[in-house]
Amino acid sequence: MKQDAIFSPFFATMFLTFFVWVYMYIRRISFINSKKISPKELTTPNALAQLLPPSVSNPSDNLKNLFEIPVLFYALVLYLYITNQVDAVYVNAAWIFVVFRVLHSIVHCTFNLIMLRFYLYLCATLAVWFIAIRAALTHFGT
Repeated sequence: MKQDAIFSPFFATMFLTFFVWVYMYIRRISFINSKKISPKELTTPNALAQLLPPSVSNPSDNLKNLFEIPVLFYALVLYLYITNQVDAVYVNAAWIFVVFRVLHSIVHCTFNLIMLRFYLYLCATLAVWFIAIRAALTHFGT
């Protein structure tokens, strides 16, 4: 397998973050404009958070979430590539991570059904822990 195959899910995760970021600003700016909120009322993050309904704040929360477990994913992808360990198992696990993160973001940014969102997050995170544990076992096994 080509080692750079791992970068397709890597960039897919980055672009997911980009799309959530754009969606967050679309929701925020639309809300602020529709409510005619003055920029003076938004001088602190707390002030903004108190004004926003969940339908507007959820994309922001999701964006923050995309800088938690995905950071481990990015580090693992780079580690696998640098150590020339990329194989079909890692690439498939990476795609599982991406698919479940995309679904998680869709749920979180729209109808936000908490238990569904939790299970999607869990599946994505288990894929990352699988990658991490397998890589660690290989590393310490040599």
